Amino acid sequence: MKQTILVTGGTGFIGSHTTVELIEAGYDVVIVDNLSNSRLDVLDGIEKITGVRPAFHQVDCCNLDDLNNVFAQHPDICGIIHFAASKAVGESVEKPLLYYRNNINSLVNLLQLMPQYDVKGIIFSSSCTVYGQPSPENLPVTEEAPIQKALSPYGNTKQINEEIIQDYIHSGANIKSVILRYFNPIGAHPSALIGELPLGVPMNLIPFVTQTAIGIRKELKIFGNDYNTPDGTCIRDYIYVVDLAKAHVAAMRRVLEEDTEALEIFNIGTGRGLSTLEVVEGFEKATGVKVNWSYAPRREGDIEKVWGNVDKANKVLGWKADTPIEDVLASAWKWQEQLRDRNIM
Repeated sequence: MKQTILVTGGTGFIGSHTTVELIEAGYDVVIVDNLSNSRLDVLDGIEKITGVRPAFHQVDCCNLDDLNNVFAQHPDICGIIHFAASKAVGESVEKPLLYYRNNINSLVNLLQLMPQYDVKGIIFSSSCTVYGQPSPENLPVTEEAPIQKALSPYGNTKQINEEIIQDYIHSGANIKSVILRYFNPIGAHPSALIGELPLGVPMNLIPFVTQTAIGIRKELKIFGNDYNTPDGTCIRDYIYVVDLAKAHVAAMRRVLEEDTEALEIFNIGTGRGLSTLEVVEGFEKATGVKVNWSYAPRREGDIEKVWGNVDKANKVLGWKADTPIEDVLASAWKWQEQLRDRNIM
């Protein structure tokens, strides 16, 4: 009998790709999403790729009664992958209460319901933002690197949610959890049937690159060229979203099938840092499309450089991000072209 996984935020960027990988790995999936930052037709893309249309409930995870009804309708849910959260750093500075309400209440509701419905484990979508700007001796950052004071309410909600999970398990709750600290997810499914679909002006680099390349945006601004890096631009660890999705499948399998510690934490990245300039030039090389860009002053809150040590995930989860960056950037462009062809953007 197939195991059933609840994916919150399952029509979003990472959630939709993870749903595809779960289905292809043999799981049944139930999606919960309030569609505040995604579209319902993402389900069509998932169905075209996998041949399966997952169960869907338009529910806000902050509404305990509605969430309870989902579990009551699907009593066979044995694991949760929790993506549903507000995620724009800049917006979180402007609307901190919105972020604390959405990102914390949703997790607390899920944790409260898990023992009631005998849900064994939860994979939590965390972030490398918890490391802040690591000191040079801590690069690449391991899971043991110091947690730094968050630079935004968004980052703070990730830290707080990690602590909530740790405290709940420490209290004796009969659940298991894997916390995955992502670096920077990019790209799109190779089918170009699902991908990143930001509402409004993109906050992330790659959608802004592709939208500029296709003519939606006039110019890409690279914020800062005077950082202490080889080319003066910020350095990040960019991970292909499909590789990231596969990490969730590996983590869920570990939670459900292996005798492990109740709480485990893994960095999920490539283990390699790329500068903003390298990514833009790499996109041009991978696609043959020029991007109109210029330098702009540094942006408040941006970390200078961070990339991950991912040895633990490679060894323990048996997982590795190994898609060439050229293929990743080409997938993002293919997705943008497909959006244009569908008159979505």
